[in-house]
Amino acid sequence: MTRDSPPGLLVLHAVRVLGFADTPEVARRYGLDAALTEELLGDAEACGWTGSSAFAGTAGWSLTEAGRAENERQLAAELARVGGAEEVRGVYRTFLPLNALLLRACTDWQLRPTAGDRLAVNDHADPAWDAGVLHELACVDRALTPLADRLGSVLTRFRGYDTRFAAALARARAGENAWVDRTDVDSCHRVWFQLHEDLIATLGLDRNAEP
Repeated sequence: MTRDSPPGLLVLHAVRVLGFADTPEVARRYGLDAALTEELLGDAEACGWTGSSAFAGTAGWSLTEAGRAENERQLAAELARVGGAEEVRGVYRTFLPLNALLLRACTDWQLRPTAGDRLAVNDHADPAWDAGVLHELACVDRALTPLADRLGSVLTRFRGYDTRFAAALARARAGENAWVDRTDVDSCHRVWFQLHEDLIATLGLDRNAEP
């Protein structure tokens, strides 16, 4: 039976997976009340776990190093409490080869090598090339559904990655190119990046040490 996470954990973890976000976005990530989210972010800031900053007209929250450590401590305790460590580790092992496929697809979406330039930008003028990339993303999409089901059976907060990815892929297939790899929309790449961050944070892993 899946279990819910406490709001304090969800607020801190939302900042972790989003990277940098304002209060409304943090609240939306797990469907939390905006006023409660603001209060919990303030509490986390008082503990030295979060910090607010602004640049280029954008303000938001990010985790401090102490906040990252506290987030991972809370996640580890939660995972031990629900007895879900082995299931999440199993999902992560299946995730890694899919991650390589996703990264290659995003690279192919951005670049289309030519005889004279292996780093030539993909201008999306070759429908066959782009169709090949979308096919690779569709393979990732199909593989993600059972993984998301497994994760969601452990903790409620893991739910939704598969539906978000599928929605982004549908928009990309409809000709909205930004929904493959842009970071300012809930694109395939953005959803996948957040899932990756979620997994490594939950398991206490180092992204840079991955195979």
